[in-house]
Amino acid sequence: MNLDALQEACLAHLQAHMSGDPAHDIQHVKRVVKNTIYLTDIEQANHAITVPSAWLHDCYSVPKDSPQRNQASRLAARQAIRFLKQISYPEQHLPAIEHAIEAHSFSAGIETKTLEARIVQDADRLEALGAIGIARCLLTGGSLGSELYHEDDPFCLEREPADRDYAIDHFYAKLFTLPETMKTDAGRIEASRRVAYMKAFLDQLRGEIEGSLES
Repeated sequence: MNLDALQEACLAHLQAHMSGDPAHDIQHVKRVVKNTIYLTDIEQANHAITVPSAWLHDCYSVPKDSPQRNQASRLAARQAIRFLKQISYPEQHLPAIEHAIEAHSFSAGIETKTLEARIVQDADRLEALGAIGIARCLLTGGSLGSELYHEDDPFCLEREPADRDYAIDHFYAKLFTLPETMKTDAGRIEASRRVAYMKAFLDQLRGEIEGSLES
């Protein structure tokens, strides 16, 4: 099976089975696939492993506020392997694909043991940063019923972040730590660039909150 046929099969499978989570929809998956192909090319890794892993990394959805959240990537890996067996994908790639999907998740805390797993993890984490990262963070905060920011200390200057209560706190609780967790050089460079954009967004937000905009 060539990669074009594989991608068509994965897309059809996801369209039939994905949940309605707006932060983990088919557009999210397509962007992760693009990130993955970009990193795979630079790192000269195996597309036969990284591409199906990227397509299927969120094929099993667990809500962000579920106590099973840290099991989501393992459940997705099992479902992905069942699907790939159904379409007769080469057996020799399945263990590496299963590991890449399991290890991509931040909350799972699984060590990445292969270059392909490191690439898929980086590709997914890039989705949490930059303009897309801001949009997805606010979407998720809205779906969880979080307020946008803490009225007295919007930017966590004198308190610990409480990202279940305030969406902007998630920048400080997690998102700004992601560049240092990147496993590839290209992923680290892009993550740092995207975080700089997010900090500029917060500077603009601060001005609008405080009423200190330029005339």
